[in-house]
Amino acid sequence: MNNINKSLELFKEAELLMPGGVNSPVRAFKNINGNPIFFEKAKGAYLYDADGNEYIDYIGSWGPMIMGHSHPKIVEAVKNQVELGTSYGAPTGLESDVARLIKKCIPSIEKIRMVNSGTEATMSAIRLARGYTGRNKIIKFDGCYHGHVDSLLIKAGSGVSTFGLPDSPGVPDDLAKHTLSSPYNDIDAFVVAFNSVKDDLAAVIIEPIAGNMGFVPGELKFLQTLRELTSKNNSLLIFDEVMSGFRVSLGGAQEIFDIAPDLTTLGKVIGGGLPVGAFGGKKEIMDCLSPIGPVYQAGTLSGNPLAMAAGSSLLNLIIEENPYQELENHASMLLVEMRNIMNSAGIPFSTNQIGGMFGFFFSEKLPKNIEEVSETDDNLFSNFLNSCMNNGIYFAPSKYEAGFISFMHKELEIDKTLGIVKDIIKKGI
Repeated sequence: MNNINKSLELFKEAELLMPGGVNSPVRAFKNINGNPIFFEKAKGAYLYDADGNEYIDYIGSWGPMIMGHSHPKIVEAVKNQVELGTSYGAPTGLESDVARLIKKCIPSIEKIRMVNSGTEATMSAIRLARGYTGRNKIIKFDGCYHGHVDSLLIKAGSGVSTFGLPDSPGVPDDLAKHTLSSPYNDIDAFVVAFNSVKDDLAAVIIEPIAGNMGFVPGELKFLQTLRELTSKNNSLLIFDEVMSGFRVSLGGAQEIFDIAPDLTTLGKVIGGGLPVGAFGGKKEIMDCLSPIGPVYQAGTLSGNPLAMAAGSSLLNLIIEENPYQELENHASMLLVEMRNIMNSAGIPFSTNQIGGMFGFFFSEKLPKNIEEVSETDDNLFSNFLNSCMNNGIYFAPSKYEAGFISFMHKELEIDKTLGIVKDIIKKGI
């Protein structure tokens, strides 16, 4: 059983300085009636907290640590860039290096713009879609979280659902009315929403593989319907691949489903663990951006050389290593055996994964939308998560968040995890 006295002391101090003691709500662990763990270092598949405890990490900084924490080549790239300067507020060749790598892997992206976060990427993509089409309405999907953009917090998943906030105060009604939210994986409901606003529909935005209602992939026919109807209507289809991009395959979810969106938003992996985001797509759409088009978007630190150095290093690594089959195998190994352990104990449990991205739910039926995720057992999830953390396994502290494994999670880490899970279940949750 881990001792986290120093983490508790740090949390008490942080509560005096920051709202809830955290800089992002899910980190507060309130959803599982626990206390946040404060970390000091990370290496490979492991995290180390302020009390010196070791954890097998299944969050991976929410995705970017696909090759493990503190990979020597990425660390070296960042160190080299630090010596040259941390920020210029001016162009560098590194930006083009990363752009070329992204284009090589994701053919639907003909031009791209770097930003500083996933939220900024989706916000900018929505503005561009409206500017390009001259229309106002947006359709999103219940449980898809696209960052804390005002117009996209309608029925969002992730932290919003974790804290029981279906919508957020501070979003003006006049702005919210331009966003419709439709049930995920429900073709009939989407068609109704689409027909109600199609004359003024600028874009449909979706996580093709949702990572903010747990892990819930879009169904192929559902995604194909979005592509078909938006194309016919001259509306844009935006794939939010901030979480799934480079995580489920080298070409993201759009490669898996063989669907080319008009715009794609990215983040996480393309910065190698440093703050970054990007949005890109068809040349004719992207060329509507300032300075050559009328749609304004800017960022002083966009394309920051530290983030670009780390991102270039990581993208080159995953192109060279192509770790996706191993990630798929190890994630499957973990989840299949976890399901066997739970089923043997009579505990309802379902799982899903693609590549190194996964989810598990305390329910017999595998959820396909946020309503079904919300019906899964909260108490079992909370008890299990706290027991895991107390025994050195760090899963996402909310049932509305996906999990991730890295290339450094080998059979040793999987076996160690399963042994701990087996002991936890044997003692009872």
